Amino acid sequence: MDTLLEVVDGYFLTEYVYPKSWPEDWWVRQSLSLLVIIIIAGCLQYFFVSGLSFLTMYDHRLMKHKHFLPNQIRREIMVTLKSIPFMALFSTVLFVAEVRGHSRLYSNVDEYGWGYFIFSLFFFLFFTDMCIYWIHRWLHHPFLYKHLHKTHHLWIVPTPFASHAFNPIDGFLQSSPYHLFVFLFPMHKWLYISLFMFVNFWTTSIHDANYKVPKCLRGIINCSAHHTDHHTHFFYNYGQFFTLWDKLCKSHRDPSSFEGKGPLDQVRNEIEDKSVPNQNGPEKGTKVE
Repeated sequence: MDTLLEVVDGYFLTEYVYPKSWPEDWWVRQSLSLLVIIIIAGCLQYFFVSGLSFLTMYDHRLMKHKHFLPNQIRREIMVTLKSIPFMALFSTVLFVAEVRGHSRLYSNVDEYGWGYFIFSLFFFLFFTDMCIYWIHRWLHHPFLYKHLHKTHHLWIVPTPFASHAFNPIDGFLQSSPYHLFVFLFPMHKWLYISLFMFVNFWTTSIHDANYKVPKCLRGIINCSAHHTDHHTHFFYNYGQFFTLWDKLCKSHRDPSSFEGKGPLDQVRNEIEDKSVPNQNGPEKGTKVE
């Protein structure tokens, strides 16, 4: 984030926004700048990625499901827009610590070598997946669920716009492992930024109801089909990227969508039932004109 902040400072903030008496390395100024940047970038990415996913990946027939709420998309968006500023506020504290050199982010690949650079990518995914599994599972404890996580489970049949529709404390807790990683382990700055963007894409993808995953990866990757069952059955498939921790901790469920029993299959069956006339005549008690 320090590189991004330097660019924004150099081309805009120093020249047009802040008084000259405010040095660029003042923590108050850095905090304000990062807060605004995170809110704007978060909203732009949310609308772009979720909107694109909704238009190109999401099967709109799901909106006919019996558990799809009235005005659900509007409600998902409103919850997200109310939460983003608060999630950004919490995240700003950690981003400021990163910018001020308290993390283990580094700029030169040669400092740790290409071998570690590649290893850190996979280790980041493994470490954050493990942490999110346990955070997510604890958020299903009755007390925490009632006060924090229930908001996200309002969407039993979610759309891509539900990807960030969280209580802000819930949203921050589930994103905290991404921040924690760079305070514990070295990571290249641009790899960190790239992975942070990837995480947001992934969060949208597991809400897009697109289940096209190679069969060889279905038992490994926690895809949209797995997360759909998490929304419909609540106590299964807590993982973020992989199925590893769900399988180790006995919370894994084979996706019902792979077995032809998912929400989209239910909608298809309802449509087919309505389109096929009753071949046995009117049901008992039906008035015949």
